[in-house]
Amino acid sequence: MSSIHSVKRSQSHLAWDHSIPPTIRVTSGSTVSFDCLDASNGQITQTSTRTSLASLVFAQLDQVNGPVFVDAATPGDTLRVDVLDVQTAEWGWTALIPGFGLLADEFPEPALKIWSLERAGEGTEGGYGYAWFDREKGIRIPLRPFAGEMGVAPGKPGAHSTIPPYATGGNVDTRHLSKGATLYLPVEVEGALFSIGDGHAAQGDGEVCGTAIETPMNVTVRLTVLKDKPYVKTPHFTTRSPHAHDEEFYCTTGVDSDIREATRAAVRHMIAFLVAEHALSREDAYMLCSVAGDLRMHEVVDMPNYVIGMMLPKSIFVNKDESG
Repeated sequence: MSSIHSVKRSQSHLAWDHSIPPTIRVTSGSTVSFDCLDASNGQITQTSTRTSLASLVFAQLDQVNGPVFVDAATPGDTLRVDVLDVQTAEWGWTALIPGFGLLADEFPEPALKIWSLERAGEGTEGGYGYAWFDREKGIRIPLRPFAGEMGVAPGKPGAHSTIPPYATGGNVDTRHLSKGATLYLPVEVEGALFSIGDGHAAQGDGEVCGTAIETPMNVTVRLTVLKDKPYVKTPHFTTRSPHAHDEEFYCTTGVDSDIREATRAAVRHMIAFLVAEHALSREDAYMLCSVAGDLRMHEVVDMPNYVIGMMLPKSIFVNKDESG
């Protein structure tokens, strides 16, 4: 029978570094609950406005809770992370932060949206509820919360920023790692030193504006050491589809010999569509792409050009038939 442990909100750190002492030590198969602040480390609140973004201390962003030392984990092993539960706060935020995001050069001004996260009710996806993006326009986002940061300490010495992802995990921002998913991480140090954070209530594949619906969260995982998966050299995972089997999408594409420029074009074209067909501002359209739009690699072999798509589920438009 596995034991149950907890990591407090205050037990956090701002770098991946195997010299950081563990907050707790657990046996393989243990369940651990984490109480995590949002990615702003509490700097953005329900009463914040876009002017608040100017005072953000970037060195305090993307803290993670832990680390947790898992007995019997040694370099070359794999840490299995079963996501048992994720609970959000009753609010969240999405921001355009100058200098950050896929189209940062096209959106130089800050913007901030504070969301009210509604509990599950009739007609909601996945049992988590929804958040209104724009009630008047009938745009509603189903919630599927997950932790954007999950990782183990790298074997390389020193402090490594929590902003980018690594082969050992970190800021993977993969929305498929919600309740019921299983993540596999390569262990590079004794005890694995697992940490978690960056709660998201909803996000599209790509998180293109740089933020999702960021929110504080309580997340529970089970940590198990595996000795028979030497092929796990980067994060692997199992999950179920986030969409209903009969979901319809509106899709835009970008075509370019540079895969990043193709990606930028796909998002740019979706923004133009949302402005024209749904009367959104460009800033709102960009944020909507980040919390609900999915980037896809449609074609990568017919050189010299790549085809990258952005797919937006039609079900988010609850009061208006989607054009096209």
